[in-house]
Amino acid sequence: QVQVVESGGGLVQFGGSLRLSCAASGSIFSIATMGWYRQAPGKQRELVAAITRGGTTNYADSVKGRFTISRDNAKNTVYLQMNSLKPEDTAVYYCSVRAYSDLWRDYWGQGTQVTVSS
Repeated sequence: QVQVVESGGGLVQFGGSLRLSCAASGSIFSIATMGWYRQAPGKQRELVAAITRGGTTNYADSVKGRFTISRDNAKNTVYLQMNSLKPEDTAVYYCSVRAYSDLWRDYWGQGTQVTVSS
């Protein structure tokens, strides 16, 4: 079994910063892509940023230049540094990990709330 746990969400003012962390644990043989998604009320879940094991990154246009994704392969952990936050960044942020346990599959965390006040 694989567990994915996010942390670091909270309430921040417009223009502020937050850092999200996500750690995968359990019976993991290998991890490929790790990513962050978000879902705002009444909207579909969307990709925010993703990073491959080799460090190649991909960002949503709406966060380019403001958010930075990084990972520590030794700790099976992925981070999302969020700067210059806007009210439209308010959402529940979910971590996704593509890992091999008994087979390759995507594992999800429970989500962490990020609220940006104006």
